[in-house]
Amino acid sequence: MGIGLKRVHHIAIICSDYERSKHFYVNILGLEPVREVYRAARDSYKLDLAVAGMYQIELFSFPSPPGRPSFPEAAGLRHLAFEVENVEASKVYLEQAGIQVENVRTDPYTNKKFTFFQDPDGLPIELYEAGSKRV
Repeated sequence: MGIGLKRVHHIAIICSDYERSKHFYVNILGLEPVREVYRAARDSYKLDLAVAGMYQIELFSFPSPPGRPSFPEAAGLRHLAFEVENVEASKVYLEQAGIQVENVRTDPYTNKKFTFFQDPDGLPIELYEAGSKRV
């Protein structure tokens, strides 16, 4: 039975340059801003973002956050993944926006295409072809 988890509520991302990351997530990835607040006591912004109309990502800024301490293969959260209809078209769009994207690969278990790129702070982001959940 477990504890009754229903779904992932949100993913929190801390960025080093708020305006640069806000531009990336809103203008390049196309996430929809839901609410933006400045928290004076923390000298910090919090931007709530929606993916396909569902609130899912919190983008935070903090003064002088430490850098990402490890590579994606280290213990802990590995990467953020988004489902897209067409991986190749998404790759072209990102490259035209100046984002470096890895070559498209095919998942040997689902035969779906996927690729990786990074956000402005080096957070690995995966694009995965729609129609199948990754196993």
